Amino acid sequence: MKKIAVLTGAGMSAESGLKTFRDAGGLWEEYPVQQVASHEGWLADPALVTRFYNERRRQLAAASPNEGHRLVAALERGYDVTVVTQNVDNLHEQAGSSRVIHLHGELMKVCSSRDPYDARYIRTLTAADCEVEPGTLAGDGSLLRPFIVFFGEAVPMIEPAAEAVSQADMLIIIGTSLNVYPAAGLVHYAKPGAPIYLIDPKPVMAASGRRFRHIMKGASEGMRELAAELGVAQ
Repeated sequence: MKKIAVLTGAGMSAESGLKTFRDAGGLWEEYPVQQVASHEGWLADPALVTRFYNERRRQLAAASPNEGHRLVAALERGYDVTVVTQNVDNLHEQAGSSRVIHLHGELMKVCSSRDPYDARYIRTLTAADCEVEPGTLAGDGSLLRPFIVFFGEAVPMIEPAAEAVSQADMLIIIGTSLNVYPAAGLVHYAKPGAPIYLIDPKPVMAASGRRFRHIMKGASEGMRELAAELGVAQ
């Protein structure tokens, strides 16, 4: 069975009503990035950061996967698919994708602030119970923090993501500017000759030097076009 790697960014979830960070009207205009998404911001005001991610979870609980998410999941009917996402939402999983690598963490999880990757203290929240009271402690006695890769922190899932891309017979990139590293560097791992499709309504400068086909449409419309070409129905 042929392997497909799908790399998704904020544009994938924008149609589901989740605000992007960088676009006009995005979250960075409302909140300084260093205040809510950096290790320094967490140390300076963990209560503010906790409330910020509570708000993000409430928005996610009210959102649903869009057609683009569902069509990515539908690719599994004919291909061995790994989704590598820069998004922290779980909409790919909700849509039915069975193998999802989250580069930047997972919004619906919380963890120890002493050791975020100690599996004993990683807890998955539910849509019905998605808020954390500021000051709540993890099992090791440290503050419970969002299971998010803050700016300046290592991206531990980049290695399995690179492995998935390197093994893929086709790479599909959806809703990302390819400007955010290390995720943008994943294109370099694509096999020589493997077709690369980029679905994004905006012009994108791909620094990889690789040839790709740009479908200048949103996530759902672009995936509809590509899925038809690949003979995959929703």
